[in-house]
Amino acid sequence: MKPTPKSPPDAGSVLVFGAHPDDIEFGCGGIVAQETQSGRQVRLIVCSRGESGTHGTPAIRTREARQAAALLGAELTFIDLGGDAHFEPTVANRIAIAKLIRTHRPSVVMAPTLVENQHPDHAILGRLVRDAARLARFGGVKELKRLPAHAVQQVIYYAVSADAEPRDQVPVYLDVSAEAVASAWAAAMRAHASQAQTRSYAEFQLARAAVNGQRCGVKLAIPLFPNDALVLESLAALGRGARRY
Repeated sequence: MKPTPKSPPDAGSVLVFGAHPDDIEFGCGGIVAQETQSGRQVRLIVCSRGESGTHGTPAIRTREARQAAALLGAELTFIDLGGDAHFEPTVANRIAIAKLIRTHRPSVVMAPTLVENQHPDHAILGRLVRDAARLARFGGVKELKRLPAHAVQQVIYYAVSADAEPRDQVPVYLDVSAEAVASAWAAAMRAHASQAQTRSYAEFQLARAAVNGQRCGVKLAIPLFPNDALVLESLAALGRGARRY
């Protein structure tokens, strides 16, 4: 097994937002594991406790989320944006997220995609995070003045399911094939045992990653969708394209 490369010393931290206790693990848990195993600090922000879910109580789902975060090597914070299935794109919610961004000062922020045909909390949270990242850099926002302004380098979206992948945007694929990464990801997904009563979500997401891996010539891959154009310092940073010419 090849060793996981270390992150550069100026890589900064990552803040990952999920609407419900399992969204991050299912949508991009492999990337979280890869980043933490490379030495990067990652904090998960979960914005409800799954109160409206069919399976699992909020207490159970909170416990599962804490176990999963530990398996991924990430820190975990819960916040309340109105409750599961009750998210609204309000100024108060934008400000709450912007405060977190100013507090933790990440270089990268991740959130669910903006695709409408998914759980409404996912798309709403994606928009809230996008807008909050912009507010976090404005020095004159009165509710934020106690914290220094902060500009993130990138807002990047992940898709909780295949249906949430934007059809009009070319994805950036991250290779999460390393055995240690894949094992931590699978264990974190399986920690959400209450959600496996209707579908084997861990196996479903691993199969999805295998299909995406086949698209770009690796074992497992997760697609990401940058909110803004990527700026590179060298062509060497491009890596290779998914298509083998």
